[in-house]
Amino acid sequence: MGQTKRPSPGQLFMAVLYTATADIASVNDALIQAYGRAQFEHGPISFHFSDYYTQEMGTGLLKKYLLFDTYIDRESIAECKLKTNRMEESYRRQGRRTVNLDPGYLTLDKLVLATTKDFFHRIYLGTGIHAEVTLHYRRNKYRYFSWTYPDYREPQFLAFLKKARSTLERSHRREPNGV
Repeated sequence: MGQTKRPSPGQLFMAVLYTATADIASVNDALIQAYGRAQFEHGPISFHFSDYYTQEMGTGLLKKYLLFDTYIDRESIAECKLKTNRMEESYRRQGRRTVNLDPGYLTLDKLVLATTKDFFHRIYLGTGIHAEVTLHYRRNKYRYFSWTYPDYREPQFLAFLKKARSTLERSHRREPNGV
């Protein structure tokens, strides 16, 4: 019989998709107030990978990725997704979202994202939230799956994540619980 044990916390990750008219300074302030400062940031980049958000958010979308200097218990990612959904609602303009926030966490072996959308590869966490392993780390590089979003496959994003992972790896060497 296997023995249960608590996994090390994950480092909080956030993908921020937004319109040119979004009050991104206010969004940044809200994220800092809720989660602290970002340790690493990638972007903004032009989001041209999908037209999924076009009808609701329009064209010319930008996206940035943040890795916070905040560690969370892995099960708390569902609560974090609910909180970011409320934040998104507060930035609606004329019934349309101006920002989309996708929280997740980074561990030494994977990047996990939280979502409200169910699919065959997602695990239900409760409260309407699912989790997805988006990338996994093996043989010194990040690897993606058939379901991994195209922007998460981009070499520049993978380089950003690998750089962030090296800092996470150093912190695991210093602390027995990884934080």
